[in-house]
Amino acid sequence: MTINNRHSSSFRDPSGFIFDDHGVIKRSISPLYFDQYRALKDSHFFKKLQDAGLLIHHKELSSSNTEIIIEPEQIPFFTYPFEWSFDMYKEAALLTLKIQKFALEHGFSLKDASSFNVTFHQGRMVFIDTLSFDFYQENTPWRAYKQFVSHFFGPLVLAKYCGAESLKFMNTFMEGIPVKMLSSMLPYKTKLNPFLYTNIHLLAKYEDKHNEDYKGKHKVGQLSKKAQLNIIRSLYDYIKKLSLKESSEWGNYYDKTNYASKAFDQKSEIIDYWVQQLNVKTLIDIGGNDGTFVRKINQNLELTLVCDVDNNAVDANFRYTKKNNDASMLPFMFDVLNPSANIGFNNKERDSFLKRIKSLAPDVTMALAVIHHMSLSGNIPFEMSAEFFASFSKYLIIEFPKRKDSWVQRLLATKGAFKDHFDFYTIEHFEDCYLKYFTLIEKKIIKDSQRVMYFFKANTIEKS
Repeated sequence: MTINNRHSSSFRDPSGFIFDDHGVIKRSISPLYFDQYRALKDSHFFKKLQDAGLLIHHKELSSSNTEIIIEPEQIPFFTYPFEWSFDMYKEAALLTLKIQKFALEHGFSLKDASSFNVTFHQGRMVFIDTLSFDFYQENTPWRAYKQFVSHFFGPLVLAKYCGAESLKFMNTFMEGIPVKMLSSMLPYKTKLNPFLYTNIHLLAKYEDKHNEDYKGKHKVGQLSKKAQLNIIRSLYDYIKKLSLKESSEWGNYYDKTNYASKAFDQKSEIIDYWVQQLNVKTLIDIGGNDGTFVRKINQNLELTLVCDVDNNAVDANFRYTKKNNDASMLPFMFDVLNPSANIGFNNKERDSFLKRIKSLAPDVTMALAVIHHMSLSGNIPFEMSAEFFASFSKYLIIEFPKRKDSWVQRLLATKGAFKDHFDFYTIEHFEDCYLKYFTLIEKKIIKDSQRVMYFFKANTIEKS
């Protein structure tokens, strides 16, 4: 039964797999991993990591000679490495190093260090692969060291020197960015840094050498536990100090707003009032910047997804969330013009944004000051954006900046000779297109601005 329900992302590890049991994710452990699992369980290793908030909680449901079934704490919405901001990625890297250090100190070691073994849940990063641990063998180097470099250390260093956009490479390189590629893309001056030279450039040279070892003559060197702990500590200290210094158009968006503070407050009050009309538990804010408007909602929400295309905005939101122990807020990177697609073997290992958000089925979708960017920057017709939002929204709160809005005028000015092509950008045409997919509940004009707020109900809500 469990094999038939095996999740499409879970086939690489012979130790076990995850499966879907009527909407509940569970994990099957094979006899190959029984010794490790029982040692980890009996030593209270799992419990210590779970109590520290580093490892996802689970409960054991059944045990036989052929299979152990555990049920992990359910995660309502997964984000992937290519959807994390720089600071979120750092957090995931540091978490992985903390766990490896803790494992070594207790006689275990991570057998893999994939960035896909980590996700963001209840306001913090958490390790989710319960079967990633193996027994530590004396004087054996960290088996997952190279994987850590290609999944964490290398991408972070690349982001530092080439920009946060480079983190999106993980969308293409699910096995980690090749070390040789990392070495070739980094500036020459990084070769003069002993730490970077050793952990990236020299590693790339060794990789070339080992690729030519067709007869398997290469022998694994020895490394003491103390030396391995020193390497982990050095990686941790270096990553912790990494910072990203790049400006962005939307990082301080709310300092550039083109309407008065009273209009800003009115917009918040309208949103809060509309949300209060519904029994809202889950909400997504598309293009939500640093989460300002979601935080102004006076209602206890179980989960709020706030996504934006700008790294600095998502970083700011993540830092605020972490500082205030906000367990309900989930920031992540998202390009509304290019949502994450299904990737991996058979295009089924990692689900697309649309598949994940449809599965979550949030009670409310917010799209504030985003439609003009979709329509004028991305050339997305109103009917297509309406269809997009209707595909996963029960209720939609959307803001429309009229043609005289300064941001709209700025975008139209970039069209040059093609400006007349965008005559479709009118409030009348917007309403006509959206009313094909939604029923209008209420419409509010924001005073002292060129902005109009809409509260829609999806026409398909009864079918969902």
